[in-house]
Amino acid sequence: MNADDIRDASMLDLFRLEVETQAQLMSSGLLAIERSVSPQQLEACMRAAHSIKGAARIVGIQAGVDVTHVMEDCFVAVQQGKVQLGPRRIDQLLHGVDLLQRIAISAEDVELWQAGSGRTEIAAFLQGLENSLRQADDHFREPETTVTAIAELDDADASDAGEIRHGGNQGNNKDQSDRMLRVTAAHLNQLVSLSGESLVESRWLPAFNESLLRLKRLQQSTAQSLEILHDALRENNLAGAQFKALQAVRQNVDANQKMLAERLAELELFERRNSSRAQRLYDQALACRMRPFADRVVGYDRMVRDLGRTLGKQVRLEIHGETTQVDRDILEQLDAPLVHLLRNALDHGIEQPQQRRAVGKSGEGLITLTARHHAGLLQITISDDGNGMDLEQLRTSVVQRGLVDSATASRLSDAELLHFLLLPGFSMRDIVTEISGRGVGLDVVHNMLKRMRGTIQIFSDAGQGMRFQLQLPLTLSLVRSLLVNIGGEAYAFPLAYVNRTMLLEKDQIESLEGRQHFMFEERQIGLIAASQILQSGDAAPDDRLDDRIALVVIGDQAQTYGLQVDRLLGEHMLVVQPLDTRLGKIKDVAAAALMEDGAPVLILDVADMLNSVEKLIAHGQLDKIQNRASQQQTQTSKRVLVVDDSLTVRELERKLLTSRGYTVRVAVDGMDGWNALRSEPFDLVVTDIDMPRMDGIELVTLIKKNLQLRAIPVMIVSYKDRQEDRQRGLEAGADYYLAKASFHDETLLQAVADLIGEAHS
Repeated sequence: MNADDIRDASMLDLFRLEVETQAQLMSSGLLAIERSVSPQQLEACMRAAHSIKGAARIVGIQAGVDVTHVMEDCFVAVQQGKVQLGPRRIDQLLHGVDLLQRIAISAEDVELWQAGSGRTEIAAFLQGLENSLRQADDHFREPETTVTAIAELDDADASDAGEIRHGGNQGNNKDQSDRMLRVTAAHLNQLVSLSGESLVESRWLPAFNESLLRLKRLQQSTAQSLEILHDALRENNLAGAQFKALQAVRQNVDANQKMLAERLAELELFERRNSSRAQRLYDQALACRMRPFADRVVGYDRMVRDLGRTLGKQVRLEIHGETTQVDRDILEQLDAPLVHLLRNALDHGIEQPQQRRAVGKSGEGLITLTARHHAGLLQITISDDGNGMDLEQLRTSVVQRGLVDSATASRLSDAELLHFLLLPGFSMRDIVTEISGRGVGLDVVHNMLKRMRGTIQIFSDAGQGMRFQLQLPLTLSLVRSLLVNIGGEAYAFPLAYVNRTMLLEKDQIESLEGRQHFMFEERQIGLIAASQILQSGDAAPDDRLDDRIALVVIGDQAQTYGLQVDRLLGEHMLVVQPLDTRLGKIKDVAAAALMEDGAPVLILDVADMLNSVEKLIAHGQLDKIQNRASQQQTQTSKRVLVVDDSLTVRELERKLLTSRGYTVRVAVDGMDGWNALRSEPFDLVVTDIDMPRMDGIELVTLIKKNLQLRAIPVMIVSYKDRQEDRQRGLEAGADYYLAKASFHDETLLQAVADLIGEAHS
């Protein structure tokens, strides 16, 4: 094998995969053997070492062959009863596992590794393990039976022993159709994004289907009118040619009705199939992002074992829910918080063996790491059977640090008290150690979870241990959001960052040192207009709230604020659409999403908004929220949208309304009006029925189905004055129907005043 073959990138990549997989198997097996000698675990360790040795031979890395060969000698000696695997030899073998992983990482620099300091370390390991094997334990009795199935592998030829299995496939007969493939994260993210857009677009079809149903009803009405006309003209002895023409029209209308009915049935079937297909596509694309929880916790048992020995503690880690599927992006970010919590449990929770035995516990401590899906969320729990938290000591520490006074501390519940552990720099240790006491506490975990839209809860049972429960979304591609209206625009707050929504009475607003506050959970909370943070224009509170304002409470123990919004629009599940990277970081905005009707909505960056609030306060630029009386004094004229395809009618209505003090915008048809409604706030819509692109009935239907717009009154002004026309308009959701043929100036103005009041009222 020449040098070029040795450095073949694909072969080296496979070698690294083989080492990564087999090293983890060996490490887990050694930890299990340390607790209880098992022939099965010993056999698994031997197979793993042998697989690495064969792979190293193929790619020509002699260092890997040497290390695994002496490790196999050790395993064979154990099988033959010549030596036993105590803590010292387990340490040596685990060091060998680490050495193999370093060899794999440095595989492209084989000569440099073997010729440099690595060669010295490898030689020291080989000599140390060989010396250990010569020192057989005399008191260790040879077992009556030994496991010999693997010993034969030592003499297997290179072609057999050197098989490199892709992706950690352990030689089973797994179907090749389920093989692993490499896909870039960018392509996977794009796939999820496009499938999400497809899912949103599929929800547009039902509304379109309803518009065709209205067309069908209109055709039926036309057909009935033709029948009446046909019967009347037949009695009047209509000329033959004219009568034939009328019959031809009837036949055409009948044919149109039949064709429309057929197309509607086809569209309905397509809509059901398309919606189902779009949902399946999105689910499958999302599944591609999912990985088992086990992928992240590889090596955690080894870390806990080694750190426990460093601290002089006997600790075992149990992991449950290893097959639980987790979004790749979340899984990658979980490592730091989980490692921190495990180290915290080891250092702060688990007692020394003699202390544990003194209170009737086993000398070996237990830490449990569990992952599961619960109530549509990923729930991860880290618990230990240590001494728990001394709540009274914690209460004293909180007071000594000046975080609360003694009276308040005495009233804190256990959950509230434990929440102080999440504050920056908070620690119960006064001594700086390698493991803890550096002022970097659980706030690191808390902040990481917040970035992933997650939460953490802490539970303690004195003398029995502590439990940290993490709640995270199943995926970062979907976000449960609270939709609100701010300055006439829709925005979304991720629910993970919303403490509470509420309607606040105006007489509950207090002023302290020039800033507005209100009482929330026995604390004074600052009050800020969200429209000022987003610079989105003046707030327009919902008139239905009377003398109350809608609030979204955000923040944590250190900084909590109530943001005034115009309206609370309810909870939605949104498909996240990342913003174009060329835009850079947009202040106070995290991402975007599409509503079910295709309208875009911005997802707010709550952490950024909190920083914006702090800056406004620091510079003394915080505006006061006006109560209803002062709002009415400064309110601008009410806005009316006039939608009509007739220039004459548009101008007539615009002049009438403008002369009375209303602010008027015009739109040339239903589609133009719909776009205007989604970009500007209006107090009233005045619309015609018969218009191109989108008629008035469709426009009214869309308005009344939209969560942000349904409260806007709609007046239909049409030449159609039949009872059935009025009925159609009112059934669609119109609040008022006025016939153009019969209205005069005051009729229209009085109707507008009845619906929304005077222009400046």
